[in-house]
Amino acid sequence: MHLTGLEAEHFRNLEHIQLEPDPSYNLIVGQNAQGKTNLLEAIWLLTGCRSFRGVRERDLVGFDQEVMRMQAAFRDSRREQHITYAIQKSSREKKITLNGVPLRGGSRLFAQFQCVVFTPDDTMLIKGLPDKRRNFLDLCCAQIRPKNMDVLRRFENLTIQRNQVLRSIGAGNGTPLDLAIWDAQLAVAGAHLSHIRHSYVQRFAPVCARLYSIITGGREELTVEYQSGMYRDYEMPETVTEPMQDYYLRKLTMSSTDDIRLGYTSIGASRDDLLFKINGKPVRDFGSQGQKKSTALVLKLAQAEIYRHSQGQSPVVLLDDVMGELDKSRQELVYSIVQEMQVFITTCNEGAVLGSDRGMRITIENGKIL
Repeated sequence: MHLTGLEAEHFRNLEHIQLEPDPSYNLIVGQNAQGKTNLLEAIWLLTGCRSFRGVRERDLVGFDQEVMRMQAAFRDSRREQHITYAIQKSSREKKITLNGVPLRGGSRLFAQFQCVVFTPDDTMLIKGLPDKRRNFLDLCCAQIRPKNMDVLRRFENLTIQRNQVLRSIGAGNGTPLDLAIWDAQLAVAGAHLSHIRHSYVQRFAPVCARLYSIITGGREELTVEYQSGMYRDYEMPETVTEPMQDYYLRKLTMSSTDDIRLGYTSIGASRDDLLFKINGKPVRDFGSQGQKKSTALVLKLAQAEIYRHSQGQSPVVLLDDVMGELDKSRQELVYSIVQEMQVFITTCNEGAVLGSDRGMRITIENGKIL
């Protein structure tokens, strides 16, 4: 999969850019605050996901502008496809089309165009709160099977509804019996989500271990563990079973008294986490800054590799201001993984990036491509 064309108007500070990128290697050069990361963000938006910067959509529209517009073309393993994407600031209206067909949201884009992005902030996957790691894991699971996102959304909606009932009961406007219908549905959705996450980590962990071993020359061993918020001492079956769902339901029922007091669901897949260890010690607590950065990089490279093997095509890889901070061995590892993928790399100092003489060099200044 690769992007064949991109045109963006009033996307942040990008007044009007037009680009036909190289199918393999694209080095984006410029000083700070010129628009390099904005270009990566524009490409990422084409996946249908929210900005990797976590901003509001209206903030993507340029200053003193009313509408942001993009149009893009990409080629997958079968054909070339076309996307248009527009956001109106005042009404917050978003208009998206795929091959000329209007879409109600970005979920159809997610099923068609895939990227893996790595930014300096991704060390928060290691040292941040569990929700960062859950979101990352769910994105990985949905990339290889978009319908997994439907399971996640159903689980989240049922959790919200159960929490509302819990607060209502706590306020004296109901009884614990009112939870039964929600517990039964949440147990099914939670069991499926837990199984999806566990199955992915079973594939993910050995890839991460292999890549990290290459980075460190075999001197350090990285392990990745799935920590279930429900099935802590439960042996996960090959497929979701009725006993697995019944176990989830029993645990929900047993926690109902505490949940009513707290006003929220205190156990289950909403408490899942990932644990990363180097040589047996948690990276979050004992890892150096270099180890945390290397671990985060390996997670993203493993994500890209699993997608490629699962889907028979590669995602587009976006690397924001990270290559120049890596030593030669780490850069060489990155290139060995992404050599068959289209990659966009931003840098202020192209001399610090290996392979700067390859592919296309894109220079950005004041939101314009020179």
